[in-house]
Order: sequence, then C-alpha cells, then structure tokens
Amino acid sequence: MNHDWKNFLTDAGAEFGEQGVESFGNPERERRVTTAGDVLCDLSHDGLIAVYGEDATAFLQGQLSNDVSQLDAGRSQLNSYCTPKGRMLANFRLFKRSDTYYLRLPQSLVEPTLKRLRMFVMRSKVTLENADEALTRIGWSGPNAESELRDALGGANVPDTPDAMLTLPELNILRVPGIHPRFEIYGQLEAVQRLWDKLNVRGAPVGAANWGLLNVLAGIPTIYPATSEAFVPQMANMELIGGVSFNKGCYPGQEIVARMQYLGTLKRRMYRFHADLDACAPGQEIVDTSMTEPGRVGIVVEAYRHPNGGVEGLAVLQIQSVAESAGKLRLDTAKGARITVSDPPYPLTVAD
Repeated sequence: MNHDWKNFLTDAGAEFGEQGVESFGNPERERRVTTAGDVLCDLSHDGLIAVYGEDATAFLQGQLSNDVSQLDAGRSQLNSYCTPKGRMLANFRLFKRSDTYYLRLPQSLVEPTLKRLRMFVMRSKVTLENADEALTRIGWSGPNAESELRDALGGANVPDTPDAMLTLPELNILRVPGIHPRFEIYGQLEAVQRLWDKLNVRGAPVGAANWGLLNVLAGIPTIYPATSEAFVPQMANMELIGGVSFNKGCYPGQEIVARMQYLGTLKRRMYRFHADLDACAPGQEIVDTSMTEPGRVGIVVEAYRHPNGGVEGLAVLQIQSVAESAGKLRLDTAKGARITVSDPPYPLTVAD
C-alpha cells in the first residue's frame, strides 16, 4: 500500500490488520450499514497487475478466458486465468487505462499469477509488473451511491450498468454488480483522496471484509490460494456473470471449458449459503450427511460475517446434492455447522 495513502486512511480512523483495513473503529455498525446504507471502502487488500506493450492485447487474448479485444475506455470485464486442464488459477476484473491493462485480484495471488504469465511472454513485446502503487483504489456502494457519486464528480454521467466504465483524466469509475449500485474507483492518489473526502461526508467508511460480503451477496466469486486450481470457470458461474467468451480464440484450458459448456457435463455449481458461525475460510469442505459415509460434496469459495448473524458465503456444490440433500449439508464434518443453501441473485441456467 502506498505510504501516503495509508497515512491518509489512518487519519480517517482506519484500523489495519493482515488483510488490509479491518474497520474504522466500529465493526458491528459497519456490517449493518454495508447492506442497508451508503458505504466507502479501501480496496488495497486487492492488488493490481499491469500489462502493457505493443503486443499486450494479443498476449492477454491468448491467455485469458474472456474476449480482451472488447475492452475500451467504456467497459471492464470479469476474467479468469486457467491451467491447460481448464482449472482457474485466478479470476479478476480487467480494465484498460490509456495503453495499460490492469488485472485486479487478491494480493496473495499477484506474484504467483505474474510469475506464470511471464513464462509465456517469450518474444512478445509486452511487459508485466506488480502495479500495487500505480493506482489508488476504493469501493463505493449503496442505495444512493449512483446519485451521490455523480454529485461528487460534478455531474459526470457515471456508469449505469454492470461492467460499464467511465474514464476520466485522473480516475476510472467501474460499475460492478451489487445489491445496490456499486462502483470500483481507480486513480491517482490526490484525485482519489479528494473523492474520498467528498464521499465520506455522504456515506460510512467500512473495513475490507464488508466489500467481500457485498461480492458474496452479488454472487461474484473470488479465487484465493486455497481454491486456486479447484474449479473450472463454469463451476463458479463465471460464464453466467460475463467472465467467459465462447467466441474468441484459444487460451489455456479453452478446450475443456468449451466441452463442458456444449456437452452439458457440468455437475457442480456455485450457490450462496448461510451458516451459524463467526468465520469460515476458502477451501473448507462441505459434506453430505445423508450418505452412509458422509462425503465431500462441495468447497467454500469465500464467506463473511453477516449483520443478521452467522456467515454468508459462496460454495461450489454438487448439483445433485443440493437438489436431494440440501437440508443435510454440513461444514467440514457430519457434526459441523449446518449450512442453508440458496441460489445466487441470477438464474443458474447455461448461457447461450
């Protein structure tokens, strides 16, 4: 994290932990306002990879699951980076600022992803680097987020649909899915500081976990080291939320991903779940206790504390187990916490 930005947040009341800003002094109140009000969040818990050079577009087009050629100053996209077996090493939001592409993903996956991508540069005229301090980044969400952001930007036409992006001289404003209008904002330090000060009057600053909760409520997964290589994109609903193109050229794992799409072999899907716990980590197993010998039928993608109690999370589960044994699924073991399964906020149907 940029030293000046960290000092700015500290002066605003931020309390830091291993995963970035933990809270602004009142975690319980912050959780409550996250799902009901207008909230402001530092996004430095996520890192950035910058990709630029004469061959940057062609290079990314040959490595990622989505159609990079569709990106411009008015659009961002979800994307994933897969193994040759079609398993996601990482997923991220991708956008372009000037001649540079930026991949936003968890800090813990920045260096592993960089290392692997660099293996395939070969003779391409492309540079990849850790861009953690290149752009300051914040999130803004809430019932009034769109109108308040428009006012804070002096009447600018902020994006009104998910994946749309507004490019300004000092800022990129990305609309992302959410239970309320929700935005990711990237830019130069001074410009982001000025915008934070304006929005801070209109909403409440919250810790990083609350932004994760908003991702979960929107059904948007994040791959972490514990789940890297665990899922084909469709298992995590990536093709349902605009993270996969079936009309572009080849990329690592493309054949596996396409076969699963067109032959109908998908046996796992990502669902929302609730459990009466204080914490739940990516990679934890979910078992079906209706079996004679309880067996693993799913994996937690991520989960966060909910203001109404317990945790709300996303998990990739066997479709059959959800249909036949939804009331008998538990976390880790047959004596673990019972989980309640529900659909994400979009249809679980195969995209055309």
